[in-house]
Amino acid sequence: QVQLVESGGGLVQPGGSLRLSCVASGSFFSINTMGWYRQAPGKQRDMVATIISGGTTKYADSVKGRFTISRDNAKNTVYLQMNSLKAEDTAVYYCNVEARRGWSYLTDLYWGQGTQVTVSS
Repeated sequence: QVQLVESGGGLVQPGGSLRLSCVASGSFFSINTMGWYRQAPGKQRDMVATIISGGTTKYADSVKGRFTISRDNAKNTVYLQMNSLKAEDTAVYYCNVEARRGWSYLTDLYWGQGTQVTVSS
């Protein structure tokens, strides 16, 4: 079982920056993919950025050039650096982790509780 704890959300003005963190803990063999998703009121949950264990990243078109995802494998932590924030970035941001169970190579998906990011003047 894996627990994810997110932090770093808050209220910022347009053009500001925030850094989100997500720490994974519990019982798992290893973590494969880590990512950030967001959900605005009345909208579905969409992928923002993902990063695999080897370091390859993928971003939604709407955040390319502004957001950067990174991970610290020793700390089982994934980060999302958000720069040049816009009002449309306002949403609840969720951490997602694909964790390997063990030598069987089976994996499970886990979600954090979400952290609110509000961009407003």
